Amino acid sequence: MSEKNITISDVAEALGVSKTTVSRAISGKGRIGEATRKRVLEYIDKYDYKPNVIAKSLAQSKTFNICVVMPGDYALVDLPFFQEAIMGIQEIAGMMEYDILLCIGSGNDMTGLTRIIKNGKVDGVILLRTMIEDPQITFLQDKGIPFVTAGSSRYKNVKQIDHDHKSACRELTSILLMRGMKKIAILGGNEDIVVNKTRLSGVEEAYEQFGMQINKELLFMNLESRAFVEKAVDDALNRKTDCILCMDDGICSQAMGRLRQRHVKVPDEVKIASFYNSSVLENNVPTITSLSFDAKELGIKACKNLLHQIEGEETAERTLLPYEVVLKESTQ
Repeated sequence: MSEKNITISDVAEALGVSKTTVSRAISGKGRIGEATRKRVLEYIDKYDYKPNVIAKSLAQSKTFNICVVMPGDYALVDLPFFQEAIMGIQEIAGMMEYDILLCIGSGNDMTGLTRIIKNGKVDGVILLRTMIEDPQITFLQDKGIPFVTAGSSRYKNVKQIDHDHKSACRELTSILLMRGMKKIAILGGNEDIVVNKTRLSGVEEAYEQFGMQINKELLFMNLESRAFVEKAVDDALNRKTDCILCMDDGICSQAMGRLRQRHVKVPDEVKIASFYNSSVLENNVPTITSLSFDAKELGIKACKNLLHQIEGEETAERTLLPYEVVLKESTQ
């Protein structure tokens, strides 16, 4: 018998006792003879099971697994963020004797998540990306499964852990405007992803504070391939932009590559900044002005929130984590 297949029925059948007797022996509750309790616990130990986890899962009807849903359409440049977030989740899950079941989801394809939930494999779910229209959230709410989003959501009654992207983007944009950069090109990704909408709203607020509006000719969204990014850079340069402001590190890296191809000097001829910093930008010359967020802390907070939910405890509806504006050579 393997560890993953153990059930109360398996133990009961092997020892010739009732399932109620096994449950009472494991939980330590209810009337049961000491000799019988000893037999059950020795049986569990004999097959190298972890009594503390297996016993609790059998007695409390818990799996002691949590599902982490990662988007299947991520780019390689997104990996550092997801890796750090998952490290944070694992740190807390491990301390509480939970295991992680990683699930990949793409757009409306929820095959993996649906199977995991219907088969009762996990006690709760962490979503690592949120969408404007999010079928994963609707599904989990309908099923009554505890879950938390590592990112903001516009759905009601959703536990959310996120960085304060709007304030961060507003602050960095304001700094650029104060430094006299009036013609700023904004390069962003898929507008169906909540974080991209949030970052853009932060930019809009910064412009409003200065009594200005975003130049629509310099706003390039839904740049989901290198070719789109390169065309946006070319268009921005043709319109004599002062600064290229990138929504994330992937777009910034591709934009820097295009500027090098065209032999455009940064920051002498055009300045550039990113709304997200990661290892992808670390080795750039010149160094890139960016926003710094702690992805591991995001994972830690999300996992803590989920485990509190699983235990039936009250948790905050929305938690915003801090950020840091890092000014470097690319905007000097």
